[in-house]
Amino acid sequence: MHDCFLLANAASFLPIAEIKPTKCEQCDGGRTPVNKPKIFRPDPNDTSRPQRGLNEEDLASNSTVFRDDLLAGHTMLISGGGSGMGKAMAFLASRLGANVAICGRTAEKLDATRDAIAEATGREIFTCPTNIRDGDAVEALIASVHDRFGALDTLVNNAGGQFPQDAIDFTRKGWLAVIDTNLNGTWWMMQEAARRWREDGKAGHIINIVANVERGMPQAAHTCAARAGVIYLSKTVATEWAPHRIRVNCIGPGVIETEGFRMYPEEALKRFHNANPMKERGDAWDVAEQVMYLASPAANFINGDLIVIDGGQAQWGVVWPQGRPDYFNEGETE
Repeated sequence: MHDCFLLANAASFLPIAEIKPTKCEQCDGGRTPVNKPKIFRPDPNDTSRPQRGLNEEDLASNSTVFRDDLLAGHTMLISGGGSGMGKAMAFLASRLGANVAICGRTAEKLDATRDAIAEATGREIFTCPTNIRDGDAVEALIASVHDRFGALDTLVNNAGGQFPQDAIDFTRKGWLAVIDTNLNGTWWMMQEAARRWREDGKAGHIINIVANVERGMPQAAHTCAARAGVIYLSKTVATEWAPHRIRVNCIGPGVIETEGFRMYPEEALKRFHNANPMKERGDAWDVAEQVMYLASPAANFINGDLIVIDGGQAQWGVVWPQGRPDYFNEGETE
């Protein structure tokens, strides 16, 4: 699944830097060769694959159930805001009158989103390239948002990344890359935002975009471990931080179609919609609208919860990011 989540979050999976196993990770000290890890690597120059996800025209014009000034005066920081679900959140929050800040690894994506929002809404958003794995960088980011807007009301931890692969073939580097981004990076953001709210004596709200890991997710064990950590971390600090008027909630997207679909083989994509009883895919707007609801006064008494947006997938099926192995194919009788 975090632009940003598949778990049944196939569509929300975000690519991270390409992980290439080192020589020492290919064997056990040179004694017994280990099978080369199987991992799908998309060709960025493959023009035969269809473009997926919502475009900027969609994000600027999609209908919403909310009134135009719902979040007027409200400051929202969205990580991973340059693409996918995070970009949709930034568009919608801006359309609803919020002061919006976005961060991510790539300045070009952030700037492109900023310019598109300005053109569509006339509103200027704040961008700050940030590596959320770096606690010092996160500290500087939170300070910058407060300096720019004078406050932070809602933090949306949407940034994340993973790659589809059988768990037995994970390299140490690959495992740590996912854990460090999806779990540790999310925590640095949560902790720094909460510390600033406590220091200022102000209320705050954190929304963590996770994934549906209740049933696990084959070929995504690394992100299952990280996302489960975030879910139960959120439930824990929702209690610890309640005296400081800090609420913490999670949203678990199911199969959400974004440009992140390019990380998966076409064979697997054909089956993604079968992972829920509605046999449909959600889109980034579905998630963005839920984020705005949680950020609104209507959700003031929601705390420590996980809200799932998956078309009933948790009760129905499972997604295989690289395609279902023959062993599990339908009709298997042996």
